[in-house]
Amino acid sequence: MTWVKASALLLAVLSLCAAVGAADSNLLLVTVDTLRPDRLGCYSPAHARTPAIDAIAARGAVFENAYAHNPSTLPSHTNILVGMTPLYHGVSGNSKAKLSEAFLTLAEHLKKQGYATGAFIGAFPLDSRFGLNQGFDVYDDALPSKGPAMGFFQERKAEQVVAAASAWISKQTGKWFCWVHLWDPHAPYAPPEPYLSEYRNDPYSGEVAYVDAQLSRLFEDLRKKQAFDRTLICLTADHGESLGEHGEMTHDYFAYSSTLHVPLVISGPGVRPARVPAVVCHIDIFPTVCGLLGVPEPPGLQGRSLSSLMKGGKPVPRPVYFESLEPYLNYGCAPLRGFIDGRTKFIDSPVPEVYDLGADPGEATNLAPKTDLAPLRKKLEDLKKALAGPAAKEGPAVADRQTLERLRSLGYVMSPVARRKTSYGPADDLKTFLPFQQRLERAVLLSDAGKDEDCVRELTALIREKKDFTPAYTYLSQHHMWRGRMAEALRTLEEGVQANPDDYTLLSEFGTALIQAQQWGRAVGILEKALSLIDYDPEPWDNLGIAHMKLGEYAKSLEYFEKALSVDGAFALAYGNIGAVRLTMYLEEGRKPEDLDAAMASFQRAAALNPNQSLTFRGLGYALRTAGRDEEAAAAWEKAIAIDPTDDFSTLNLGLVCFEKGDKPRARRLLEKYLALRGPTISARERDGVQSLIEKCKLEIPSE
Repeated sequence: MTWVKASALLLAVLSLCAAVGAADSNLLLVTVDTLRPDRLGCYSPAHARTPAIDAIAARGAVFENAYAHNPSTLPSHTNILVGMTPLYHGVSGNSKAKLSEAFLTLAEHLKKQGYATGAFIGAFPLDSRFGLNQGFDVYDDALPSKGPAMGFFQERKAEQVVAAASAWISKQTGKWFCWVHLWDPHAPYAPPEPYLSEYRNDPYSGEVAYVDAQLSRLFEDLRKKQAFDRTLICLTADHGESLGEHGEMTHDYFAYSSTLHVPLVISGPGVRPARVPAVVCHIDIFPTVCGLLGVPEPPGLQGRSLSSLMKGGKPVPRPVYFESLEPYLNYGCAPLRGFIDGRTKFIDSPVPEVYDLGADPGEATNLAPKTDLAPLRKKLEDLKKALAGPAAKEGPAVADRQTLERLRSLGYVMSPVARRKTSYGPADDLKTFLPFQQRLERAVLLSDAGKDEDCVRELTALIREKKDFTPAYTYLSQHHMWRGRMAEALRTLEEGVQANPDDYTLLSEFGTALIQAQQWGRAVGILEKALSLIDYDPEPWDNLGIAHMKLGEYAKSLEYFEKALSVDGAFALAYGNIGAVRLTMYLEEGRKPEDLDAAMASFQRAAALNPNQSLTFRGLGYALRTAGRDEEAAAAWEKAIAIDPTDDFSTLNLGLVCFEKGDKPRARRLLEKYLALRGPTISARERDGVQSLIEKCKLEIPSE
C-alpha cells in the first residue's frame, strides 16, 4: 500500500470516528433575546463582562457578520428552527401568525434521530400557541399570569429558565437537544443586583452580564454531569437593539445593523477555534448543526452549512434576505425588505437606502441618491422569488375565517389586520412614521418614570393627530388600567375601535377590558368581531367563554373554552375556567358527581401546566373542600397564597380549615390577615362574623 493510499485510508477512518463521535453529541441551542454582539467580550470589550460566553467562544467559531432576517422575536426564532426565511414559512410578525405543522422543525428532525428534546422559554412571544413547540418532548413556557408592571412582558428571569433546563438535562440518559431562550436583555432594562449597581449607567449591558452569569451555571452543570465536552453549543440572538441609533430606541421597526447584526458562536465536538468574517445568517444554523452532529440534513432547507467556513474555507457569494414588517402589519406603513450582499446593503422602501457596510458599518451615509437602483431592485425581486413558498401569496386586507383556513391549507397563516394599500409613497415610509414611533416610546419612558400626567398627555395628543396609529390606543388603555382607571381605559379602546373597526388587536383588547369591567353582554359582541378576523388566538375564545359563564350559559361557555384548547392545548387558563364552570354546575344543577370530578381534574390539569397561577389553586382548593378533602384543599390554598400573598379568598378559607382542625393560633393569624387584606371593602356583617371567629381563637389560646 502506498503512503498516499494509507494516508487516505487513515483520514477516512479518522473522519468516520469523528462522525460517530459527533453523532453521540448533544445540542444546546441558546438564544438570548435582544442581544447586540458588541455587548459580548468576544466581540468587543467596551461594554459588559461576559466571561462564560467568552470562554465558549475561545474554544469555538465566532461569526463576526451574522445577521437575522427579522428584528422580531417570533419570526427570528422560526427562521432558526425551520431553516427557512419568512418568505417561505409565513411568520413575519409577533403574535399574529402561527407556524404551520406542515413545516419540519429542528426539534422534530432531531427527535426522529433519537434525541430527547426540551425547550425552556423566557417570555410570552414564544408561547406554544405560536407553533414552535412542534417536536419538543417538553416545551416549558409556564410564565407568570402577567408582568410585574405595565410595559413588562410575561417573562421568567434567566435564573429560572436555566434552573428548569438544567433539571431537565440532569434526567436525560441518552443524547438530547435543549433549547434555552433567555429574555432578560429585552426592554425595559432592569438587571438584578449587583448588576444594577455595577452597570447603573448602562442597564442594558447589566442585563447581558447577568445572563452570562446564569449561563455560567448552566455550563457548570453540564460539566458536573460530564456532558460539557460532548455537547455542541450554539449561541445566538434573535435580533439586536437600537439603543437610540437611527432614532429607534429598541427594535421591531427599522432594519439597520443595530437590530439585524447578531452574535453567533458555535463550540463543541469537532469545532476548532476560528473567527469567521463571512456574512452568514439564521437559516444557516439548522444545516450547520446537522452536519456537526452527524445527522442527515433534511431536504428543502434554505440555509447553508457553515462547516467549511469554520475550517477556513472561502465563502460562496450570496445575498441574505431581511425584512421588517411589524410596522406594515400593525401601523399601515410601507413594507420594508432588503438584502445584504457582501459589503452592499439595500433597503427597499418608498425612500430607498443603500450602504457600504465595509466603509460605513454604522450606516450613516445613504448612497441611494447616487446609485442605480434598478439592478438592486431586480436582485431583490429575484431573491424573493427564489425564497418564496406558499406564504408569498397575498390575501385580502381583512380575511374571514374561511379565507384563513384556505391560507392555512397552503402552510401559511397571514395576519388579516394589515391595512394594505395598492401603492406606497414617501408618506408611508418608516422614516416618515418615525416621529410617531418616537412619541410612543417617549410616552412609555414617561410611564416607566412614574410621570402619569405627562404620559397620558403625550398619548392623547398622538391619538388626536394620527387616529390610525393603533399602538397608542393600546398603550394608553393599558396605562389607565394599571392605575385603576377602567372607565378611561374603556373609553380609549372604544375610540380606537370606532376609528379602526377592523383592527384585531384593538378589538381583542377592548373585549378583554370589557370582561374585566364585568360588561359580559357587550364583551360578547366585541370578541365575536375579533374572532371573525383572527381565530387562532386562544385568549379571545377563553374570554368569550368567561362572558357566557357569567351570563349563566354554561354549555356555551364550555364550548368556547374547548375551542381555546383546540387552538392551544397547553392553555392553562382555559382548563382553570372549565374547572370553574363545572364546579358551578355541580353547585347549581343538582350536585352531579361527574361535574365535581371534572372540576377537580380540570383545575389539576391547569396547575400542572402552569404552577404559577394562584387562581387555579384557589379554585382547586374550593373543589377539594366541596368534595370533603380538606387536607388537600388546605394544601392547594397554601400554594395559592405562596404565589399571591394578597389572595384574600384562599387566606380566609385556609383560616377556616385551620379553625376547624383546632389550629387556633394559625387560624387567628390568617383571619386577621384576611381582614387586613379586605380593608374597607368588606361588609360590616362579614367583618363581624370573621371577628367573632378571631375572638373564639383568642379564648382558647394565650394572648400574643
